[in-house]
Amino acid sequence: MTAPTDPPVLPTASYAVTAATGHLGRLAVDALLRRGVPARNVFALVRQPDKAGDLADLGVGVREADYDRPDTLDPALEGIERLLLVSSPTVGNRLEQHTNVLRAADAADVGFVVYTSVLHADETELALAPEHAATEDVLQGSGMPFAVARNGWYVENYTGRLDEYLARGEIVGAAGDGRVSAATRADYAEAAVSLLTGDIADQQGYWELGGPAFSMTELAAAITEVTGMEVTYRDLSAEEYTDVLRSAGMDEDTAAFVTGLELSTARGELETDSPALENLLGRAPTSLRDAIRAARL
Repeated sequence: MTAPTDPPVLPTASYAVTAATGHLGRLAVDALLRRGVPARNVFALVRQPDKAGDLADLGVGVREADYDRPDTLDPALEGIERLLLVSSPTVGNRLEQHTNVLRAADAADVGFVVYTSVLHADETELALAPEHAATEDVLQGSGMPFAVARNGWYVENYTGRLDEYLARGEIVGAAGDGRVSAATRADYAEAAVSLLTGDIADQQGYWELGGPAFSMTELAAAITEVTGMEVTYRDLSAEEYTDVLRSAGMDEDTAAFVTGLELSTARGELETDSPALENLLGRAPTSLRDAIRAARL
């Protein structure tokens, strides 16, 4: 799929972004405003409106919308024409929560839904994928026009641990030579807004999104180059890595889950050669080195 270089903005449309006080949702609201959508046509759907004062100060409409409370969702979606459904962070409850939102969107006659899923949701063994794939099925069955932004890993998953890597002088994992097509949250948010504001006929479908792929060895080399402090990658077996996580205080189930994510990386399940992210952005995604530099500021 390709997207128009400069997707047309529909200023008379009403746009809503769920989880708008979260990292991705807030960036999506900012991206809508940068695209020229009037603040009065943008609605931030949030669980706690009293924590969205900065959004209200921008002129954005703030509405209560709690994934776990369907009674908040119908009024939150009243009059909304295009909805960005940012996936819930609550692993294990996502399908029910997302279904609540989609039912309310259907009842409100929302004309287009963009959902943030995960890379290769319908075919990967990634532990996070089943709830996303099931949500995609609900969306498909709803009859509403939709686009699914299947996002790869956030670069921030790694740059957020930069101080730890630098202090230890190493990255420890069980990813082998597996490569990750990660991108910044800001790039994923901008891509989602490109889908949300574009021509619905062109944007519908499934978009595999990710930046230029890198291995953990390449990540360590990039950190070394940018910071001038040597960082290496130490690869462990799954059992060794699980032991490291447990010794750091992680409980058994969480350690097994995190190790499973490493093994998914090793199998190549977090890599894509799709150009969709660059096409939606109309530019190259933020480079790994630039993301590391920004994290050091």
